Amino acid sequence: MIAALRSLFLASAMMSAAGAGAETSHEVLSFDQLDGWAADDHQAALSAFLITCMDMDDPDWSALCAVAQSQKPENARAFFELFFRPVLIRDGKDPLFTGYFEPELDGSRYPTDRFRYPLYKQPRESRAKGAWLSRREILTTDVMKNRGLEIAWVDDPVELFFLQIQGSGRIRLQNGRTLRVGYGGANGQPYRSIGVEMVRRGIYNAHQVSAQVIKNWVRRNPVAGQELLFHNPSYVFFREIRHIKDRDGPLGAMNRPISTLRTVAVDPAYTTLGSPVWLEKDGADPMRRLMIAQDTGSAIKGAQRADIFYGTGDAAGQAAGRLRDPGRMMVLMPIQRAYALLPEGM
Repeated sequence: MIAALRSLFLASAMMSAAGAGAETSHEVLSFDQLDGWAADDHQAALSAFLITCMDMDDPDWSALCAVAQSQKPENARAFFELFFRPVLIRDGKDPLFTGYFEPELDGSRYPTDRFRYPLYKQPRESRAKGAWLSRREILTTDVMKNRGLEIAWVDDPVELFFLQIQGSGRIRLQNGRTLRVGYGGANGQPYRSIGVEMVRRGIYNAHQVSAQVIKNWVRRNPVAGQELLFHNPSYVFFREIRHIKDRDGPLGAMNRPISTLRTVAVDPAYTTLGSPVWLEKDGADPMRRLMIAQDTGSAIKGAQRADIFYGTGDAAGQAAGRLRDPGRMMVLMPIQRAYALLPEGM
């Protein structure tokens, strides 16, 4: 559940209220109406599709997954064109494409003078329905002390805060090994956007706010910065991820590794998880690419809303953080399902 909380610090500024409550429409397209379709690496998309398609329970998808497993690389494009049709789903909201990534932090299995900020497992009492203690209470009292809930310790509380937003990451240990962590639960408190709060206070204008801007301001203003982070009472707990290889991406919403620049997080109210998705992202760095809807996110709401996974580490984070672009997205649906969406008589 890597996307569980990411991007929420900008959500209010980024999500458009236009068309709220508008009726959803579906338009079935042909593949020659997709800009750049012929130039993409369809085999890379097919490989990503195969990671999660076996977990799609519906018989239509199970049959397509079985066919996909038998395809030769040179047949990847033909597979998608033969068994699917692109469907443009509109809900009246403006399209918006953003990015996310898997952070890497320096850390230790044991506390030291440098590594003083713990990642916690979820305590049993916080799993009850309703809100538990706030971020401030968790971090300024002894409620978590001497309980063996620490997974690791890191050296930067600001990076730890943003690790919670992303929902998963890697901890580079001092012995050269890497520890993978994933979303392990939350304290049930409402999320309050730090970026929106900075705008409300007049520190920055909405267009100036980004993850890096927030990090820099908190570090320059440690006392006020800590209070700013406490403005968000929500707190994320982690779990150690042991069963995926270092070369694999983090686990997505389907509990399978996600793929760099081939996985998108979507709103499952409009897009079935595991579906191929054709993305036409505009902006300064246009992207035309077949991706797989393998993740979700609390800020990802709407038929034309998606979050692109950019990979692991600082470079991926910088690329993902710059992304806030328009465009359009088409869901590739099994042929019968696509045409069943059209009004009668068409």
